[in-house]
Amino acid sequence: MLAKLLSGISAGLLISVGGTVFLACDNKVVGAVFFSVALLCICYKKYSLFTGRIGYAIRDRSKDYFSGLFLGLLGNIIGTVVCGILVRLAIPSLIEKAQAACAPRLEQAFYQTLIRALFCGVLMYLAVSIFSDHKTPLAILFCIPVFILSGFEHSIADVFYFSVKGLPDLQTIGFLATVVLGNTVGALILPAINPKERIRNQ
Repeated sequence: MLAKLLSGISAGLLISVGGTVFLACDNKVVGAVFFSVALLCICYKKYSLFTGRIGYAIRDRSKDYFSGLFLGLLGNIIGTVVCGILVRLAIPSLIEKAQAACAPRLEQAFYQTLIRALFCGVLMYLAVSIFSDHKTPLAILFCIPVFILSGFEHSIADVFYFSVKGLPDLQTIGFLATVVLGNTVGALILPAINPKERIRNQ
């Protein structure tokens, strides 16, 4: 159990690195491309990122897999919250950028957030499954910038941005819960409607 939690924390740390470089880049395209380093390292190191693993739950419904998903998600949250606080302390210039990134997210309607998160979930499943099946980073290098530049919502990255922004409130927690739900549904769509698709764990 501890190993799964630590794997999740490790993935959260790497997502935080990706989020930091995105906030630090004035050019969104450049920031979105460099954010890809986070998922690349997560996949090569086989760390537990919830949004990268939840799509495989359509075939692996064992208690062990779901406990791993839960512990991974918990670790992702711990990693991004801690890193968000550290970045807030170390690079205060990013606080205003995080606030600017988070404010419009809280103005979205529930269905808007859910749909944005759903599309991100589809792209995350594709990025990870193509990497796993074909051992190529190309899907990651394209899918990650696409979801960022499209304005789709990634739950773990959003936890990091809100942690840099400041203390969460009930509205923020509700928003993040909606994104987790949307990411989950989105990641399950393609494997659910393509039953013969070859699915392997990371």
